[in-house]
Amino acid sequence: MVGQKMVPKVILEGTRLTHKTDLAFALNEHSGVVGNRKYRYHSPIVSAEWCGFTNAPWGRGLINFGQEEEAQALETYETWLRMFELQRYYSWIVDRFHISTQAYQVRERQRRIDFSDLEARLSALNFRLIFVTRKPEAFEAARAARLQVSGNPAQYDDLSVFIEEQEAMRGLVSSSLLQTFEVDISDDDVPRAADQIADWLAQTGGLWLED
Repeated sequence: MVGQKMVPKVILEGTRLTHKTDLAFALNEHSGVVGNRKYRYHSPIVSAEWCGFTNAPWGRGLINFGQEEEAQALETYETWLRMFELQRYYSWIVDRFHISTQAYQVRERQRRIDFSDLEARLSALNFRLIFVTRKPEAFEAARAARLQVSGNPAQYDDLSVFIEEQEAMRGLVSSSLLQTFEVDISDDDVPRAADQIADWLAQTGGLWLED
């Protein structure tokens, strides 16, 4: 007998140094999220952090677009959203999305973008919002670990930027229309955090989509 199809849709939000990408990959292979697989295959991982608007490393994209690129950014969001709607019975894991955009645009451009319609449509698809956080005192150790592999270490010089952004995002998450879950990654234990997220999704109906 074929069981109910698992089609979780998760948006991971949080500032840098919070293991969002590691969690995205972990959830993408977690049996509690995608089922027990007999062979390895992938589900899509989408990210607003892709810097696809400029032909340069660490350029502009869906989060840090310039004023002249706002229409392009909003069209990109509409495109992603429409694809989610057209393939509603599929699993999607998103590593940063509209919350990150709102936080950045308010901080850098004093521009508040209304994503209420986008959130309403995401909610209709049973998207869930996971807010990944770190205690302020845990950012220093996270930076030390990241500097061993980063190709752009200067972006981690001022940790106060991340701590302030985390608090700004907390306000945005608290007012979101989506069902949300906060997970603390201060201990850098990605498997433990993935287990917590999987359990919450199962307990709250976040693994399935009703017709």
